Amino acid sequence: MIDDPLVKTLLTNVVEDESNLPIVEALIDGVETDEEIAKKTEIKLNIVRKILYKLYDMGLASYKRSKDPETQWFTYTWKFEKEEVINHIKKDSEQYIKMLNEELEREENNMFFVCPQGHVRFDFDDASDYEFLCPVCMEELEFQDNAANIKQIKEDLKMVESNFNSFNKKNK
Repeated sequence: MIDDPLVKTLLTNVVEDESNLPIVEALIDGVETDEEIAKKTEIKLNIVRKILYKLYDMGLASYKRSKDPETQWFTYTWKFEKEEVINHIKKDSEQYIKMLNEELEREENNMFFVCPQGHVRFDFDDASDYEFLCPVCMEELEFQDNAANIKQIKEDLKMVESNFNSFNKKNK
């Protein structure tokens, strides 16, 4: 599961650093306690616990607490929540696809004007409000051909949709 690029991206964002991914891999492999995970991964126990709680906060891991009758210490048994990972990726991908579609629609349906110094980029209505002058440096705004932007958004959208569809096929 962690080999999937969308899963890896999500989990790397949660655990902050790719070097902490072995903690997640150990959890996926069925290692249950924080002490066992620390031993298996050779990552400090406090870091393992920090990462487990981050996963828990996102709903990507759950735990059960039990008390040792002899020592009276609590043991936390952790479980990786695969379904929640799938749900997060679906939700995030759908939001990103929606955002790209909105951006594409905005680019396709507007003319844009930019400051030659790079200060601002306005659509026609906003540029006309400023009388086609940059509000920062007062230089005249120039028409921007946004065909390259449109092409890039379409390519990004195609890639994201392809990755998302591939992910969905694997995780039905």
